[in-house]
Amino acid sequence: MTPSDVTEKSGQIRNARSRPILRLAVIWGLAALCILLFLSLNMKAGWEFTLMFRGKKLLTLLLVAYTVGIASVLFQTITHNRILTPSIMGFDALYVLLQSGLIFLFGGITYTQLSPYIKWTGETLIMVGALCLLYQWLFRLKGQNLHLLVLVGVILGTLFRSLSSLIQRMLDPSEFTLFQDAIFASFNSVDGYLLTLSLMVVVISSLLLFRYHSLFDVLMLGKDNAINLGVPYQRSVLATLALIAVLTALSTTLVGPVLFLGLLVANLSYTLAGSAQHKYLFPMVAGIGVVCLVGGETILQHVLQFESRLSIIIDFVGGLFFLALILRKQLK
Repeated sequence: MTPSDVTEKSGQIRNARSRPILRLAVIWGLAALCILLFLSLNMKAGWEFTLMFRGKKLLTLLLVAYTVGIASVLFQTITHNRILTPSIMGFDALYVLLQSGLIFLFGGITYTQLSPYIKWTGETLIMVGALCLLYQWLFRLKGQNLHLLVLVGVILGTLFRSLSSLIQRMLDPSEFTLFQDAIFASFNSVDGYLLTLSLMVVVISSLLLFRYHSLFDVLMLGKDNAINLGVPYQRSVLATLALIAVLTALSTTLVGPVLFLGLLVANLSYTLAGSAQHKYLFPMVAGIGVVCLVGGETILQHVLQFESRLSIIIDFVGGLFFLALILRKQLK
């Protein structure tokens, strides 16, 4: 190999490494544009008032985009399936069951008077604790079978939805209206202190994510390859699942369930990242999530001036995308 060939080869490697960075720069440039438009469009007051009024909502959108996207990528990494998301494990169904159960037990008036801090803490602990117990049982007592975990998650999700449907039939019309309002994701009525607490948890989680991003690259290779490379597979998967539970519980208890957002942004990140390494996938899925949520909210509220909730539109588009993925796999 001549020196010119070596120079050309090194240039190709350098270009290949720069492509994911360029793609990230484009996506985050688009995300920054969406943020700027969200803050500036139809601004009828000064920047100080606008930031105070729209800033909390923007932080909520950023938090949900990040947590849902990262949790979905992590879950698909350890399950090796790009159709599965944490919602398939019954997370959203458990949240809906909790809301219907609280309204049924305490009544609509008492439900509206519950402390948001106690409610948020209780819901987060229940959701994280339930899944950690499930993981503990399946991985330690059932031979670490990840496919069994997914199957049990599907069954539990169906059970939670059936119980919630039964409770809904026993609610009076006013309580049922309150329940419907509680199960649709809302980015407008988030408590500032809960948002700050959630952001602190996300920052700590992010430090762990980006420190061990190479571990997730190895887990993506499969159980046998990961063990052969010296990775403690069971402990790593359990820790990853616990992290997924925390991230998903944070977003769900803060704003409500957004069923297909994770599926949508995770699959778009695989296509647009230009690399399978998690050090590129994590910022890519977060950027795409910001574009979808902040850009969608900007178009919906400040351009079209619709009063509809963004989560309904995302679930509609994500549902179509989910069907397209299933049909695509069946045609292969």
